[in-house]
Amino acid sequence: MKPVSVWLDEYGESHQHPFNVIIHTICVPLIMLSLVSLLSTISIDSVILQNFYNLNHLGTVLMLLALVYYFFLSIPFFAGMIPVTVMLILGTQWLGSFSIPLWQLSLIIFVVAWIGQFYGHKVEGKKPSFFKDLQFLLIGPLWLLSKFYRYYGITY
Repeated sequence: MKPVSVWLDEYGESHQHPFNVIIHTICVPLIMLSLVSLLSTISIDSVILQNFYNLNHLGTVLMLLALVYYFFLSIPFFAGMIPVTVMLILGTQWLGSFSIPLWQLSLIIFVVAWIGQFYGHKVEGKKPSFFKDLQFLLIGPLWLLSKFYRYYGITY
């Protein structure tokens, strides 16, 4: 497994233009929220999981699996993604409070955010990193978190 610094440097190569950075700062969290929300509409029928609040939804399971990936990539990023995961679960509950069905609202956010991402890459003049390796879909959130960590002097 590549070190997290290599992943972040590689991801950062196609995210240099200030406009693309702003777009990603907005759209990556929206894509995460919309994906977790959309997948949370799919229940997992499991006797074991049904006793745990929110664990019987595919969106939460996806986030837990992502946390395992982050754990093996970097303990500090794993720790930073735990509150992000909680916020995504709470955000999903908030989105579910609107009158439009959660799956529809999630899908709208997902599509609009991806349009924003692709527009940002058009401005950047470089293809999205995930075209090279799908793991970059999990690195995008860490790239944003790394900016927060650097600002506050947190090592990863």
